[in-house]
Amino acid sequence: MSDSCQRRALFSGKVSTVLDFERCWRATLSRDTRFDGMFYSAVVTTGIYCRPSCPGCPKRKNVRFYRSAAAAQEAGYRACKRCNPDASPGSPEWNLRADVVGRAMRLIADGVCDREGVAGLAARLGYTTRHLHRLLTAEVGVGPQALARAQRAQTARILLETTTLNVTDVAMAAGFSSVRQFNATMAAVFDRTPTVLREMAASPADQATGSIVVRLSVREPFDGPALLRFFAAHAVPGIEEIDGDTYRRSLTLPHGAAAVSLTPQNRYVEAHFRLEDIRDLATAIHRCRRLLDLDADPLAITELLADEPLMAALVKAHPGLRVAGAADPEELLLRTTLQQAMPGAQGRLAAAELTRRYGCPLSSPMGTVTHLFPLPETLSEAPLDDLLPAGAAKLLHRVATDLATGALTMSDGSDRADTERQLMQAGLSGQGAAYLVMRALKNPDVFLAQAPATTRALRALRQPTELSAVMRRAEQWRPWRSYAVMQLWHQQSGDSELFAPSHVPSSRHAILAA
Repeated sequence: MSDSCQRRALFSGKVSTVLDFERCWRATLSRDTRFDGMFYSAVVTTGIYCRPSCPGCPKRKNVRFYRSAAAAQEAGYRACKRCNPDASPGSPEWNLRADVVGRAMRLIADGVCDREGVAGLAARLGYTTRHLHRLLTAEVGVGPQALARAQRAQTARILLETTTLNVTDVAMAAGFSSVRQFNATMAAVFDRTPTVLREMAASPADQATGSIVVRLSVREPFDGPALLRFFAAHAVPGIEEIDGDTYRRSLTLPHGAAAVSLTPQNRYVEAHFRLEDIRDLATAIHRCRRLLDLDADPLAITELLADEPLMAALVKAHPGLRVAGAADPEELLLRTTLQQAMPGAQGRLAAAELTRRYGCPLSSPMGTVTHLFPLPETLSEAPLDDLLPAGAAKLLHRVATDLATGALTMSDGSDRADTERQLMQAGLSGQGAAYLVMRALKNPDVFLAQAPATTRALRALRQPTELSAVMRRAEQWRPWRSYAVMQLWHQQSGDSELFAPSHVPSSRHAILAA
C-alpha cells in the first residue's frame, strides 16, 4: 500500500477506536514524518515509545501502537530520547471530530482539566465524570487525568528548555501539585531529571526581551505566507500587526494577558511569548496552534480534493493552505458581528476604535500591539450608540450581553451544530454563523457558498455561480470543504470578503468620518 493510501486509510474521517496494526506498521517502516502525531509506536523490549518517523529499527513482534502519548505513558513506556515524540504535531483527528471525545480532547489541550479539574471538564461537556472517563478510555486508551498529565510533562519540558525559572516555579507553572510529583513524572516520561533536561536545552530563553521562545512543529507542506496575508486582510490595529514575515497579536488567557509573535520558518513556526502569568504557556501554545491550523493533515486534504477536476489544479499549485483559526473564539465572534453590521474597512476601523476606548492596555506592548480586544462584559455595558450606527450598536450589544451572561458560549468544547443555531438566534446571518464555526470551532467541512469572495473566485475560474450548482459540486469536497473555500479565496489574491458591502448610516461621531 502506498504512503498516500495508508494516510487515507488511517485518517479518512471514519475513525475506528482500534488502530490497524498492519497499516501502522507499514507507516512506521516508511519513516515518513507526516505520520508523526497521528499515532505512537512503543517497543516492549526497551520500554520506550516513539514517533513513527524514529530511525530506530525494532522487531515487528516487539512493537505496540497507541493513539496518544498519554496512552503509551499509562502503559508504562517512556519517551524516546532520540526522536522526542512529544514534540510532534498533534493529531488532525481531534479537529475533524465533532463528537464528545473530540470536544474533550480540544478542551484538555486548552488546559481546562488543569484549571477546573475533571469535574469541570465533564460539566462543560454535559456528562458525568465516570461516563467521560469511559468514553475517552474507549477511544484514546486513557482517561482525562492521564491526558492532562502528559500535557503537563511536555509543558514542563518546554519551560525547562526555554526559560531560567527555577525548578519549583517550573513545576507550579506546568500545573503539578508538588515538586515530588513533578520529579517523578519527568523521570517516568523522559527518563531524565529536570536538571538534565535543562542542561541539554538548545534554545535558552531570550533574556533581552523576557520572551519564552518555542518552536511550534508543523505538518508539511505548510503555506505560512498565505496565512499571514489572510491575517493582514483582517487585522485590527492595536491588537494585531503584520511586520514582514511576522504576525503579532495580543492574547486574553485564563490567568492574564499576553502577546505573541509568530514567524513561519522552514519546518516550524517560531513563537515568542510574552506572558503576564507563566501558567498560561500551555494554553497559549495550544491557541496559537489552533490559530495557525498546525495540526491539519495537508496530504489527506490534498489527496481527496485532487479527485475533483476544479480543485485538482488548485491544490497542486497550493498544497499547504490552512484555514485560519481563532486565538479567542469570543473575540472573533464580536469582530464578525461588527463586520456583518459594517462590512469592509468600516468594520475594522470600528473594531480598532472600540479597542482603543475599551480594550485593556498591555503591560508590555509588542511592536504596535498595545491592547487586548474588549471583553464581552465591557462591551455589554459600554455606550455603543455614541460610537456606532444604531443597527451595529444594537447587534453588538445583544451578542456581547449573551456572551457576558452565559446565554451564548464559544469555546473548544462547544457543540458545532448547537452553536451555529445559537449564533443565528443571536442575530448572526447564516453565512456569519457558518464562518465562525469554521474558524473558531475548527470545523473542516464548512462551505461558504454565498460569500462574495467565493462567488468572485468561481466567476474568475469560469465556473457556475448558481447556488444549487455550487452546493452540488461542493459535496464532492467533503469532509474538507473549509479547505476548498481557502483554495478558492486564494485564487483572488487572498480575497476573503464574507459580507456584501452595504450602506451604513453615518455616525455623528468621528469614527466613520476618519
